Amino acid sequence: MRNPAQRRTTRALVASAVGLAAVAAVATSQFASAAETQTVTATIQVTGTFDGGGDTFVGGGDLGDGGQSEGQDPIFELAAGATLTNVTIGSPAADGVHCSGSCTLSNVNWLDVGEDAATFRGTNATVVIDGGSAAHAADKVFQDDRVAGGSVTIRNFTVSDFGKLYRSCGNCSEQAARTATITNVTATAPGDVLAGVNANLGDKVTITDTTISSGIDVCNLFNGNDTGDEPTKISSEPDGVHCLATGITTN
Repeated sequence: MRNPAQRRTTRALVASAVGLAAVAAVATSQFASAAETQTVTATIQVTGTFDGGGDTFVGGGDLGDGGQSEGQDPIFELAAGATLTNVTIGSPAADGVHCSGSCTLSNVNWLDVGEDAATFRGTNATVVIDGGSAAHAADKVFQDDRVAGGSVTIRNFTVSDFGKLYRSCGNCSEQAARTATITNVTATAPGDVLAGVNANLGDKVTITDTTISSGIDVCNLFNGNDTGDEPTKISSEPDGVHCLATGITTN
């Protein structure tokens, strides 16, 4: 049997532990309630790192209605080398995010994709999308307009109700062979295709360790052009050259 001194010591330790747990709970509650919604009426220009702290950003004013009309401005425009992290883009989403060169999108979530979730441009641009999610994309989630060099990597991402997760531009005025990697992605129906690439232009996409709903294509191959005409689809299957797919699970 413990003596009174031992019992007092035990009660003190328990009280201390409960107090620390209460402090932690309050801190967690304060952090969770800190997230808010911000209405953006002019594109936010990002250099370096922009950490949204979990806030939701929605378009307002002249940033468009989040529809499919061309020429909308983005909510965020990232300079070459910039990082956008811990951001949720709500509705209306305008034209989402533009990267003018290499960029990183970490834990960025699109609740209702507008024209596109993100558009990539630049020469020798390396783009990394790590974590995050996108939903309700009438057409494309990630639009790749880059010219020569670089790559796009999409990993640890979730997408649902979408047209194309990744599309290498099929009719840009300046074209190039583009390289992309998609890994550890979960794609839920309704959805059309994970990746659309231009076989005739030398595109290459590698897709691994990914789960898709039945009815979603892994790859669509196109003949791209630089005239602005609608590109012609030539295949709906991986060909082992321009689209390589391993570890694909269908549910």
